[in-house]
Amino acid sequence: MIANFIQQNPTKLIFGKQQIKQLKNLVQPYKRILLVYGGGSIKQNGVYDDVMKQLKGKEVMEYAGIQPNPRVQSAKEAIQIIKENDIDFILAVGGGSVIDCVKLISAGVYYDGNPWDIVTKKVEPSNALPFGTVLTLSATGSEMNCGSVITNEKTQEKLAWGSSLVYPQFSILDPCYTYSVSKGQTINGIVDTISHLIEQYINQEHNPLNDVRIEGIIKTVMQYSHKVLKNPKNYEARSVLMLASTIALNHSLSWGTKNDWGGHDIEHAISAIHDIAHGVGLSIVMPNFLKLHAKKNTKRIKQLMVHIFELNDTSFNDYDLAMMGCDKLQAYFKEIGAITTLKEVDITNISKIAKLAYKHTVGSVYPLSYEEIYEVLKMAK
Repeated sequence: MIANFIQQNPTKLIFGKQQIKQLKNLVQPYKRILLVYGGGSIKQNGVYDDVMKQLKGKEVMEYAGIQPNPRVQSAKEAIQIIKENDIDFILAVGGGSVIDCVKLISAGVYYDGNPWDIVTKKVEPSNALPFGTVLTLSATGSEMNCGSVITNEKTQEKLAWGSSLVYPQFSILDPCYTYSVSKGQTINGIVDTISHLIEQYINQEHNPLNDVRIEGIIKTVMQYSHKVLKNPKNYEARSVLMLASTIALNHSLSWGTKNDWGGHDIEHAISAIHDIAHGVGLSIVMPNFLKLHAKKNTKRIKQLMVHIFELNDTSFNDYDLAMMGCDKLQAYFKEIGAITTLKEVDITNISKIAKLAYKHTVGSVYPLSYEEIYEVLKMAK
């Protein structure tokens, strides 16, 4: 049964070639802008120049160096810059890590304490500095939601948080800006998108409208993943993957349902200890996480796998079909070049990872025990 829900997404989505030209008007009300980005690839691929051309006449300061698995320390440093320079707008240029960090920066400006308190939900944000995004990587969907994931290196924690105050005002999505994304990052983005879709399929309410959209988008992402890996400058393929990653986590696929996210919870524990890319952790975890769920939610996992892999559901029982589909998902990840075992990234301390994951609830719909978390990691060895 579909649960009651209220849905509102205030982010203006601006999609297509040369849409960066909209930026000048979008930031017109603001005087001092903090430009936040990652390792500097935007200065090599032309995105930085495009952005700065649109910001001509504004006072622009920069904060660079946001890392994958963004750190709370980066947020602290950027917040200090904002307070000292009376910044009135933030522009995030990059992928999900940059945008996630900017969300914490935005909320942290109005909090005098440690911004980690916001992540741990010790305090609720009271206000947020307005910000927008220019997306350069198709993966997390952070460009059209109010969620964020932040890492604390000191405590070895990687936690998700969110607030309705930190939706981007706007997000500019030009698929051409993803042409230069490396093969590895492209693969990780594909895995991330598919994982977001699958996590929203694991629920108790079962909205059939959500189900068919999730199944269809997964199949479409798989189809176009081969095209983009063959030709990274295929505009249609880059467009499909960019929109898919946005739709996959703008909450339009979870109307009337509560989603589990247990696979992400386990991955967060892995990458909190071992600084691997989020997509790498997900390609290792998700097939095995689903195998565990095949025991707990056999019909649900079977339905997903039968539909996305077009399995013959008359020749096998539900559990066998579910497990067959999990194997096919893992095989697909291998086929596109994703890492699928902990061994490939030299991770052996699964007991430590399981203990860290179990410190927080793993799975919002079907909470996992320590033993079940350990089982998932053991299967992933």
